[in-house]
Amino acid sequence: MNQKLSLYHEARPWGHFVNINEEPGKKEKIITVKPGQSLSYQRHKHREETWLIVSGSGVFVLDEEEKPVYELDEVFIPKMAKHRIKAGEKGVVIYEIQKGEYLEEDDIERFSDDYGRV
Repeated sequence: MNQKLSLYHEARPWGHFVNINEEPGKKEKIITVKPGQSLSYQRHKHREETWLIVSGSGVFVLDEEEKPVYELDEVFIPKMAKHRIKAGEKGVVIYEIQKGEYLEEDDIERFSDDYGRV
């Protein structure tokens, strides 16, 4: 088994994430978005993602279509799909599963960002 436990934590302006598992072609994270904060509107060329809302709520955007998400909702994000989430008043915690040939943090193409990142 080529699995490594990675408990790597990284702060972001919107909250933080923790890598909890990584193996070839797959990475798992816990993402915590602070109340009222948003991830950038972005897409990935090399990976798809599945998000399970662990707690809280927010507004999820997939290719310009908005929908509310709540605890235990699951969303699928195909490769090249533009997406983001804006956390509700209590914030949102997401269990993210990434699958693809390349899973590094630089596989992000941002279209808009509340924090001035490009």
